[in-house]
Amino acid sequence: MLIEKDKWLQYGILRHEPSLAVRLPETQLLEKNTLTKMLLQYQSVVLKPRDGSYGRDIVFIRRNDAKAYRIQNENNTVTMRDTDQLLEWLEQTNKSDGYIVQKLLQLAQIKHRPFDIRIMVQRKKGPSSTWNVTGSYAKVAARGYQVTNVNNRPIPVLKALKLARIGDRRLLVKAEQVARLAAIRLGEHYPMLRQVGFDIAVDKKRRIWIIEGNYQPDLRPFRLMKDSSMHRRILWYKKN
Repeated sequence: MLIEKDKWLQYGILRHEPSLAVRLPETQLLEKNTLTKMLLQYQSVVLKPRDGSYGRDIVFIRRNDAKAYRIQNENNTVTMRDTDQLLEWLEQTNKSDGYIVQKLLQLAQIKHRPFDIRIMVQRKKGPSSTWNVTGSYAKVAARGYQVTNVNNRPIPVLKALKLARIGDRRLLVKAEQVARLAAIRLGEHYPMLRQVGFDIAVDKKRRIWIIEGNYQPDLRPFRLMKDSSMHRRILWYKKN
């Protein structure tokens, strides 16, 4: 079966597992009525291309008051006076097709900059192989950005949790368990799948969330880590 790089499809696969459904921020296909409904329900939402990657073309929308909206795309910010103007802008910028709309998580922060965690989960060849966590790092957003992919250098997860004063090794172990369960679920759907790089968020209340899983994750950040054992382990799993 072809492994489809589609955030909406992946959300559908994961949410049918009850233990994972509670770890997923509410997500809808972007349509006029779903956007309007979610903007009434939540103060902030995020729009993402279904097939996008590396944090490109992501739009953050925050409701300032009953009608006005603050839009942030990368480090550009504009204000829309009402929902009609917002929907018109989305159509003009071709952001109304092939997008999902998601409740924006209040990520834990390091020096007022949000961060999330990349957790690599892999298995050896053969559909009966066991999924194992092979590496992790934290991604901190650059100043003025909300997307963590626009970052400087990856840092060890335990260091990030300590700097954010949000948790310790127990929280990392819990996040790894969530990522492994999600990999098992995706692996049931895609028997040929052997690696997933999960973006895992910890919010300000220490709750763990699955942002998304990447089937072709960028391995370069692991090369930049001081601990080179993770990169070696990841490459070993890719070969075996």
